[in-house]
Amino acid sequence: MNESYEKSIASYLFSQHEENFEHTSFDREIAFYESICSGNMELVKVFMQPLFFEGCGILSDDPLRNLKYHLIVLAALIARACINGGMTPEDSYSLSDYYINKTDKASTEKEIRAIHLEMIEGYTNKMRNVKLSGICSKQIVHAIEYIITRLHSRILLEDAAEHLKISSAYLSRLFKNETGMAFSEYVNKLKIEEASSLLLFTEYTDLEISNLLCFSSQSHFIKVFKKFTGSTPKEYKKQYQLSHIMPELK
Repeated sequence: MNESYEKSIASYLFSQHEENFEHTSFDREIAFYESICSGNMELVKVFMQPLFFEGCGILSDDPLRNLKYHLIVLAALIARACINGGMTPEDSYSLSDYYINKTDKASTEKEIRAIHLEMIEGYTNKMRNVKLSGICSKQIVHAIEYIITRLHSRILLEDAAEHLKISSAYLSRLFKNETGMAFSEYVNKLKIEEASSLLLFTEYTDLEISNLLCFSSQSHFIKVFKKFTGSTPKEYKKQYQLSHIMPELK
């Protein structure tokens, strides 16, 4: 193998590494917007980045104005993502205008960073309401909110019923009638949706994700994951990675 060939191989491998890094960074950004649209604040916290960090473009030499510009850009991107996620343009742009005006009046970095968090929480909560708006019963809306806000804990029908001040039997029947799924199945569905994002866009292992989402064991987590996705976590991740590689080979 000659030196020129070795150099070309090394150059190719380096470029592939750089492209993979860019894919990962972009995919994680998309996962952040999707987590907001899911209405799941716990998942949002996993993908949320500081407003301005090393590697971000500098939009102004003035530090305060630079932060404001970054927040305004983020507001526009989140607004559009939420419209794609089902929020009405009027509601989404109204929220965006509110946070941009608030940012414009801010005079300290602390204020701007507080607005950043407030905006993300505000859009996430609004999207959760959007996702639940098609469900008629207020009791089921509250039951699903109960589930969404507790995905990192063990969720039992009895505890949800007690929280809603209704009987377990009534909640079980009502939940099945309105969602078409048993309470426990719906809990697992939402947990696996979060697990899928964590698996693809974080460095968490199967075991760590299983523990984070309070499955009884790693084997149970894998079994439930396969039920909803048709693949084991390892197979699911490999399929996703191949989907990024295959277009380049065509």
